Formats: sequence, C-alpha cells, structure tokens
Amino acid sequence: MRDLVALPKAHLHLHFTGSMRPATLAELAAERGVRLPAALLDGDPLHVPGDERGWFRFQRLYDAARAVVRDEDAMRRVVTEAVADDATEGSVRLEIQVDPTSYAPFVGGITPAVEIVLDAARQAAATHGIEVGVIVAASRLRHPMDARALARLAVRHAGSGSGEVIGFGLSNDERRGETEAFAPAFAIAGRAGLALVPHAGELLGPAHVDTVLDFLRPDRLGHGVRSVEDPRVLDRVLEEQVVLEVCPASNVSLGVYHQMIDVPLPSLVEAGARVALGADDPLLFRSRLVDQYQAARDVFGLEDAALAALARSSVLASRAGPTTKATALARVDAWLAGPAPSTSPA
Repeated sequence: MRDLVALPKAHLHLHFTGSMRPATLAELAAERGVRLPAALLDGDPLHVPGDERGWFRFQRLYDAARAVVRDEDAMRRVVTEAVADDATEGSVRLEIQVDPTSYAPFVGGITPAVEIVLDAARQAAATHGIEVGVIVAASRLRHPMDARALARLAVRHAGSGSGEVIGFGLSNDERRGETEAFAPAFAIAGRAGLALVPHAGELLGPAHVDTVLDFLRPDRLGHGVRSVEDPRVLDRVLEEQVVLEVCPASNVSLGVYHQMIDVPLPSLVEAGARVALGADDPLLFRSRLVDQYQAARDVFGLEDAALAALARSSVLASRAGPTTKATALARVDAWLAGPAPSTSPA
C-alpha cells in the first residue's frame, strides 16, 4: 500500500478555529487565563455523540476554543500552524474557512480580521510551499444581512492565489435559520466568481440539499452525504456537478452515523459523485486529512486507484490555477504509477 502522506491532495474543508493544534489551544488558554472545559483536552472531546446532544456538545466546545483566539498574533498562529500541518500531510492546496465576525471585536472589525487571515495565509503558503486560499463564511445563527456584508467583503478580496478569498460559505447548525434568506448573499458572491460552498446534507437530509441547490446554487457542498438517501436528489447533485466535501470523522463524532462503516462514502463514489475528503475540525474530532484517506482504505476497502481518484477530485474541485492543477494531477498519476511497497517478508 502506497504512502498516503505522499499522495498529493487538496484540502477543501477545514475550519479556522477547528484547525487549531490541541497544544496551541492549551498554551493560548494559559496565557490568557481562560479556563477550558476539560473535555477539550481529552483524546476524544466528542465521545458522547448523538443528534442534538452531539451537535450542542460540539458547539459548546468549539465556542470555548474560539474564546482563546483574541488578538492578531493568535489568529496568525492558527493559520500558520494549519498550513504547516497540511503541508506535512501532503496537501498541495488548502482552502481554509473562517467567519471573521467571531474575531472582529479583538482586531478592530471584520475587515481587519479577514486581512489578517489573508496575510497570514500568504506568508505561510510561501514558507511551506503550498497554495492557501481562504473561504469567508457566514453563520446561520446571524441575520442574513450580516451574510450580505460578509459577501461584499469577500468580493473585495477575491482571487485564486494564496492569501486571497476564493469562496463564500454558510456554516453552523444547518437546522437553524432559513436557507432561502441567505440567497442574496450567495448571489453577490456568485456574481464575482467566488466558489459557493455552503454546508448541507449532514444534520439534515436530502430535502435540505434540494433547498440549498435551489436557492444557493453551490459549487460544492460541505458534507452533502445524506443526499444519498434520495436517489432523485443524488441524481441532481450529479447532474449539477456539485462536489461533496465528505468528512467521515465529523459525521461519526456528531452522531450522524453510529460508526465509520455507516458513512456512505462507497455509495457516493460508486454513484459517480465528485468527492473531496476533508477533516472539518481536527481540534474536536482528533482526526486530520490523512486520517480520512486512511479510513477510506482501512474501513471502506478503497484501493490505491480509488484513493488517487479522490485526490484528483479534490484538486479539480479546488480553485487552484490551471498550472497548479496540472502539476498536482501529474504527481497523483506518478504516485499511482509508482511501485507499491512490498508486504512480503524480507
């Protein structure tokens, strides 16, 4: 079996706070005198998953972690370490998602918050030799007018290179808010050519995927796994060539599925869905990008050709430029063409 770290891949579903290293979280909390929930420093913070309980436990711990990021230095550190960790795992492209509203009070507003993340991404990309795009995300828990303001801010910093905004998202509990109300914000971002990447199809089923397709016109869906529950909706996802950012560890930790084998990754792949694996929030799920590929191999039985196809899909679904994509795809082909390590005894 070939080395999964050596497999070139793009990471398209990673949240800013959720990317934080546990050691960094503990250090920042100590520096700021913030008392963290003990569970956040456990080996498995979400060991009591299950529907509402799983989500609200996740949100409480996520909010506690976010509370330690209170200045520019902390924001820069989170981005820098996220990029370094992805580079170590063989990512050639990272598209990290941030809701700047959460950090705005500590740095002078949402515009400085976005610019700090962009500048840190630009510097980290140069240091670690991978491309880093930024997705600005609105929250379902805030007013849709806030989403429009964020969309306009995202458009002002739009581009495809490192340290530029490449997409616009909608995160938080998909059971909250009215999806239709966020359509104007997505229209603003879409007219500027940004990738539209809302969350859908994890906590809610295929009917909500249908709604998101109707009103938000996504290029990619954060998760989208439950579209498999309705053949008509899945057919629509395929026809509209919407990429699914599948995060198996997240699905299990939040209680969407009871165990990893229940995640419908093989069904989606067999149906012809465009899938990009993502880690979502490694801080909470204790599972990074390579772990998702490892699960695809060990739990779902995907062979190296199928794993290479997932890596290709992630690269093609990214907003990397043509040259970067061509180089990455050639490297994926070389990875697959190379000899697999022998499992025979010496």
